[in-house]
Amino acid sequence: MVSDQEEVNDMYRIMLVEDDATIVDILSRQLEKWGYLVRAVQDFDRVMEEFREFQPQLVLMDIKLPFYNGYHWCSEIRKISNVPVIFISSAADNMNIIMAVNMGGDDFVPKPFDLSVLTAKVQAVLRRTYDLSGKVPVLEHQGAILNLNDASLTYNGEKIDLTKNEFRILQTLMENKGRLVSRDTLMTRLWETDNYIEENTLTVNIARLRRKLDKAGLTDFISTKVGEGYIIRQERQVSE
Repeated sequence: MVSDQEEVNDMYRIMLVEDDATIVDILSRQLEKWGYLVRAVQDFDRVMEEFREFQPQLVLMDIKLPFYNGYHWCSEIRKISNVPVIFISSAADNMNIIMAVNMGGDDFVPKPFDLSVLTAKVQAVLRRTYDLSGKVPVLEHQGAILNLNDASLTYNGEKIDLTKNEFRILQTLMENKGRLVSRDTLMTRLWETDNYIEENTLTVNIARLRRKLDKAGLTDFISTKVGEGYIIRQERQVSE
């Protein structure tokens, strides 16, 4: 069965962290009208779990929420992702706006808001973040999140530091998940940052990367096709 995310992979995914059902309904209808895929948080004690599952490209965040406030969740998001966060709140005094920015927010829209103004801000932030860079700042597969900005991998809340070569290899494989990537392609990718890479260097880096993945619980994340190359399967298998 094809997931919603796979069916609309050309749409931007926007996550609503807002506990007012009326506002959620209004925002969802407005943003969907503009072609965005919208999901509202259902369990405010599990915001990060829903974030990892949905992999949004923008978050609209209220400040006053059940369990933990929006500042807390923004700081938690910033530990694993640079996805833009726009705060929407009636607490629009200078102190809260400054706090929102300091906690990693990209913009602040006070309530009550004009839908056309909010939509324009959403479009501007998405355009600034993605159209100019040409790349989404994170790649995700099977719960593993690769941050393209700091070359780190996060899985089950654990941050895994990668070397430059390990990052390049994993990035290439995750960008082509479900497709075989030849050794020559990976060698070429590594040559982009180094003058010369021996074939044995690729083998060593793959082995070291696999050890880090296994230790983090991502066993058999990368599969080998002997004599052909490597692949990250759409559905991870226990063994070949």
